[in-house]
Amino acid sequence: MIPPTSVLLLACLIIGIEGGILYPRASKTRDLQYLDGLWHFSLNASASSQELSGNPNDKDIHLMPVPSSYNDILTSSEGRDHLGPVVYQKKFFSPSTWTKEGRKIWLRFGSVCYSAKVYINDKFAFAHAIGHLPFAGEITSLVNDDENTIKVIVDNTLTPTTIPQGSVTTLPGGRVAQTYTFDFFNYAGIDRPIALYTTPEVYIDDVTIHTSVRGTTGIVSYKINLNSNENSKNKLISYKVTVLDKNNNKVGENVEASGNISIPDAHLWWPYLMHDDPGYCYRLKVEIFVALDTTLIDSYTQHFGIRELFWNSTSVTINGKPIYIRGFGRHEDSDIRGKGLDLPLIIRDHNLMRWIGANAYRTSHYPYAEEIMDLADELGIMIIDETPAVNIDNISDALLENHKRAITELYNRDKNRPGVVIWSLANEPRSQTDASADYYKSIVDHMKSLDKTRPVTIVDMYRNWEDKSEQFVDIIFFNRYNAWYLNSGDLDTVVTEIVQEGEHWHEAHNKPVVVAEYGGDTMEGLHYLPAYVWSEEYQAKLLSQHFKAFDQLRNKGWFIGEMIWNFADFKTAQTYTRVGGNKKGIFTRQRQPKEAAHLVRRRYWALAKKLDNATIPSDLEEYFIDN
Repeated sequence: MIPPTSVLLLACLIIGIEGGILYPRASKTRDLQYLDGLWHFSLNASASSQELSGNPNDKDIHLMPVPSSYNDILTSSEGRDHLGPVVYQKKFFSPSTWTKEGRKIWLRFGSVCYSAKVYINDKFAFAHAIGHLPFAGEITSLVNDDENTIKVIVDNTLTPTTIPQGSVTTLPGGRVAQTYTFDFFNYAGIDRPIALYTTPEVYIDDVTIHTSVRGTTGIVSYKINLNSNENSKNKLISYKVTVLDKNNNKVGENVEASGNISIPDAHLWWPYLMHDDPGYCYRLKVEIFVALDTTLIDSYTQHFGIRELFWNSTSVTINGKPIYIRGFGRHEDSDIRGKGLDLPLIIRDHNLMRWIGANAYRTSHYPYAEEIMDLADELGIMIIDETPAVNIDNISDALLENHKRAITELYNRDKNRPGVVIWSLANEPRSQTDASADYYKSIVDHMKSLDKTRPVTIVDMYRNWEDKSEQFVDIIFFNRYNAWYLNSGDLDTVVTEIVQEGEHWHEAHNKPVVVAEYGGDTMEGLHYLPAYVWSEEYQAKLLSQHFKAFDQLRNKGWFIGEMIWNFADFKTAQTYTRVGGNKKGIFTRQRQPKEAAHLVRRRYWALAKKLDNATIPSDLEEYFIDN
């Protein structure tokens, strides 16, 4: 049915400063193709397009899969540890119908680590300077109907003003190297998909959705932004906004650029194991028409879930029910691919999380791929969504502006996701200085100016009397490695230390508390009786002692979550404190369980049964005696 009303798209249409960054989707009005595959690659960023088009058997030209990190694909230490720009190049065709029909042609990168300059047919197109986040640019005027060449210069250099930070040092012998304080390998490259797509001249630029719950009715509040192209400002535009359920049935509609849609007997979005049908997602289908002749101009569909969050000094609730976070810190990390998007690995990871009974994880320490976030939404996994700001130190005005930009880009990408329940603005910042108070107040205020519907945190490593940042957040997240970095080997210290620190944090700020990281490194296959550090037995006992502390804290009414560091082993920079990387995972880097994984599984499923009345899986305990 054609919308019966129309509105004039006025010059005063509110447009985001950065514009939208909608995930590319094909529709009746949009074509889509991907440029993933094998690219020509060189560590010599000054290589010409002609040189890059040469034989990949040349010692300076390599075939490089996209998406992937380049570091572990090359066989030299020069490639693995390369600092500075590299260059990618690929040939592609843009269908002639795209330009003949007056459509705009766009190029979108899911992520490049860390900065990128994009050239089409040797002409500069656009640039971006933050890793782990998408960016796009219009290339209509740069492409032709024949073969085109895309070149991307990627630079992994980190400085005191980039997010994350780093510095450059000259080693004995003269090699220039990157240094950084974060404890994961500094993978680089084009690590997420590259989309080539079209939009009409007037197109849907952004969609914003907020939801609330009134009894059994879901309220969907939405706002549609169109592009600010001069040719669109005075056109008569009609809107049709339709809500579709999981079975593609229409359950609500509106005909305005912004408004509310009521969904009777709504299926709410629930976290995994809090409901029999977790992760229920609807779709908001947006169509715009030429009002005078009802010709379809553009169409875009955005998934969302109906849920409502509230928080106070003791709890966070979803749809009126308190949540208890049981999960992990993680990394995008795997053999050979590095941080490159790896769909089989993503599915395996989420299968393991459901197997173990987890309901949440933190995107430590940067935003994860949109494909990962989509899966979490669909499975009902709660996400603590973290910016790339890890181990922030030596604050400055330039750093603050880059940090705010990262927050804005993260919000624009993930604002409609039901699984994102908490924003994490930084991990382990050096927040003990007096100057840091103003800095962290600024970034918290910035996020709250964008989104007041989700709580905000900063993940802390200092004690409550040292820190200057937690006074501004909604929930206290802290990291503490008792019986590992502190009192190593002394398991009997864990309960007292964790309970006391949790109490101190709540007493200081009167806010809910989560332990965001705890654990110890474990070499798979190393066994000791009695338990000894680095053994599988020690990891299991260390976690068990923390479980005792967490149960004491849960009984106090304001402790709302426990998150193990880490889900799986991951690669780090070379150092004598790391044997092949960080081994704190309860799964190996190949995603096989260590002994502690089975203990955690019993813990998490027992919590799901106790708190959410979940059904315990039949294989949780093996048969050992006939009672």
